[in-house]
Amino acid sequence: MADPTPVIDDLRAESDELERLVAESAPEQWTLATPAPGWTVAHQIAHLAWTDRSALLAVTDPDAFHALVEKALAAPDSFVDQGAEDGARLPPAELLAGWRAGRDALDRALRAAPPGSRFPWYGPPMSAASMATARLMETWAHGLDIADALGVVRPPTDRLRHVARLGVRTRDFAYTVHGLTPPGEEFRIELRAPSGESWVHGPEDATQRVTGPALDFCLLVTQRAHRADLALTAAGPDADRWLDIAQAFAGPPGTGRPPQGDER
Repeated sequence: MADPTPVIDDLRAESDELERLVAESAPEQWTLATPAPGWTVAHQIAHLAWTDRSALLAVTDPDAFHALVEKALAAPDSFVDQGAEDGARLPPAELLAGWRAGRDALDRALRAAPPGSRFPWYGPPMSAASMATARLMETWAHGLDIADALGVVRPPTDRLRHVARLGVRTRDFAYTVHGLTPPGEEFRIELRAPSGESWVHGPEDATQRVTGPALDFCLLVTQRAHRADLALTAAGPDADRWLDIAQAFAGPPGTGRPPQGDER
C-alpha cells in the first residue's frame, strides 16, 4: 500500500508556493481576469478553497459530503461556479485565510487517515494518496491560471510527477467521458521531468506510445494548453486519439484552450 506522505507533502508545498504568489498581490490584482471565462484571481482561489472544504467533508464526514453531492446533482450547471462566485466576494485577506485554514485541516485529516481508507468523491472513491494527488493537480492547474493573470511564470518542479501519474491513470476515463471505448492495450508513456529525469509508465514493448516533456503532458491532461502548442509525440492511432481528449479532472468533457495561434 502506497504511503501517502510524499504526495501530501508535495500538495502542501504546491499550495504554499501559490499562496505566497497571491499574498503579494495588490487588492486590484485579485479582480484580474484569468484564462477561465468569467473567473478572476479571486474566483480561482475561492474555487480551490471550496474544493478543499469538499474534500475535507469527504474525509471526515461522509454523510455531509453525500448531502453536498445531492446539491450538486440538483444544479449540475451552476454548483461549482456558485461556490467560486460566493468566495470571490470576500475581501482578499479573508478569502486567503479561509483557504489556508481549509487546506491545513485537510492536510491533517489526510495524514491521520487509517491505512487503506477510502473516501467518497464525485467520481469513484479515493484513497488518501489519490485525494492528495487530485488536490495537487487542481492547485497546480488553477495556479497556472492565476500566474497567467498576474503576468508571471511559475517554474515547473518535479511535483508534477503526481499530475503526470494521474494523467496516465485517467486515460480510460477520458475515453469513457467522450462516449468512446477505451483501448484494451496499455500505452507506453515516456516523459522528461523538469529535473531532467525520465518518468516512464506502461510496458516497454507497447505499440501505442506518447513521449515528450512532462510539463507539456501535464498541461495537456489539465487542459491548460492546446495540443498544437505542446511538444508531445504520439505513435499509434489510439495514442494519437488520446492526446485529443485527455482529461485528468472529474466531470464532463472540458472545452480546453484554443491554440495560441488562434488568440489574436
